[in-house]
Amino acid sequence: MDTASAASSDELDRGVIVTGLVIVAGMIMVVLDTTIVNVALDALSTELGAPLSTTQWVVTGYLLAVALVIPLTGWAMDRFGSKPTWLTAVTLFVLGSALCATAWSVESLVFFRVLQGLGGGMLLPAGQAIITRAAGPNRLGRAMSIIGVPMLLGPVLGPVLGGLLVEYTGWHWIFLVNVPVGAVAIALAVWKLPAGDALPDPGKLDLRGLVLLSGSLVCLLYGLSEAASHGGFGEWGVLGWLLAGAAGLAVYTWHSLNRGSASIIDVRLLGDRLFAGATFAVFLVAIGLFGGMLLLPLYYQTVRGEGALGAGLLLAPQGLGAIVAMVIGGRLVDRIGAGYVVPVGVLLALIGTFPFTQVGTDTSYVWLSVALFVRGMGLGSVMMPTMAAAYSGLDRDIVSRAAPTLSAIQQVGASLGSVLLVTALTQRLTEQLDAEGIGAAGGGADQISTVPPEALPIVGPLLANAFGFAFWVAFALTAVIILPALFLPRHRSGAPKETAVASAV
Repeated sequence: MDTASAASSDELDRGVIVTGLVIVAGMIMVVLDTTIVNVALDALSTELGAPLSTTQWVVTGYLLAVALVIPLTGWAMDRFGSKPTWLTAVTLFVLGSALCATAWSVESLVFFRVLQGLGGGMLLPAGQAIITRAAGPNRLGRAMSIIGVPMLLGPVLGPVLGGLLVEYTGWHWIFLVNVPVGAVAIALAVWKLPAGDALPDPGKLDLRGLVLLSGSLVCLLYGLSEAASHGGFGEWGVLGWLLAGAAGLAVYTWHSLNRGSASIIDVRLLGDRLFAGATFAVFLVAIGLFGGMLLLPLYYQTVRGEGALGAGLLLAPQGLGAIVAMVIGGRLVDRIGAGYVVPVGVLLALIGTFPFTQVGTDTSYVWLSVALFVRGMGLGSVMMPTMAAAYSGLDRDIVSRAAPTLSAIQQVGASLGSVLLVTALTQRLTEQLDAEGIGAAGGGADQISTVPPEALPIVGPLLANAFGFAFWVAFALTAVIILPALFLPRHRSGAPKETAVASAV
């Protein structure tokens, strides 16, 4: 069955499922790699003889490479086709992973991580575009649920796998583990992904727009990374980068409005009310839910003294809840619309987050596991249905340019959410330590991770209270998602949806 005929059916046929699984095979590497490397930073710093501030560039360099390449993905798919673009992205990521394992210094490791990021940055938007084109608008909820699996399970399985690899092997294996997975992903893509979907006239590459947009994203993400390290936005070293990024986006908007559909990403897509509303919802989802996922392992590791492996296992109920919700929610989105499903998901996420606002140093693991399962159901009912809604009104020829928009929004939102919660956590802890006459060491997340074990009997309750406050902030950020969720599309069960808005431009 070809893509066009497959898309016309309401059933999720074998071709769409196979395409989704091919995409998952590539994306699972990227999502797992991010959390695995975060777990291994201390080990990398020790093994390579570099201070943690320098080793942090292993994460920052990768993040900036992702920002550089996201805007290019749509044009590459239009020019060369989705299959060659996907294969190039996976190959770059695997090659970068193999080279990272051979790094002889922290500088060489950062360089190879940038190469890895150039591939990883293309995988998310390309994967979303490929599955959207294959599924068609009537089956997007179920199709997006397939590729949502690695996005939601990565933060759960990553710390477990990272902890095992760091504890029982060497740091090289946190990168080598990607190579066999990547080889399978490349083989599956060569075998199963359809070819020949390049546009006959994609136009010339908008080099000026690419420089403006990629540069703006780099400034924003670097500024947010610095804000997380410093525990706030108050320093000019942070504000300068953020203001430069915002100014760059304003200039790019003017450039895109003048250049129209020839720009690297056409901002006039946001003139489509459905796409604009869903994009705003994706941004809030990334802030509220992805940011909250940062706090969970930190709480288990710092307040409860769990290792990376133990913390990862304690997070497993969230992944299980997400899987249950995605299986049910994907079908419901296709039948009744995201406008009914996402508000329920927000409510579940709030119910699952609330117990963490009350955490202490000895809160029952059983109680927290039940809460995490409910929170996972909320995550699964919110994230992928929201993204499915964003694509549901777009013509398949402009999906490739819409996907980088959503990926960039999601990346910035997740970084912003992490900064807001780390700032809330560290500032609350600093206030409490000052009130007790205890000096705070470090800044940002370092302040949390540098609490010595022998100080936990005194600092532990204060730290738990600070986590409770930060989870209240996460609760509030999650609640805000309800506003755009109320405006997502709804339709009667069994009623046919409109195929697409021909174009927003």
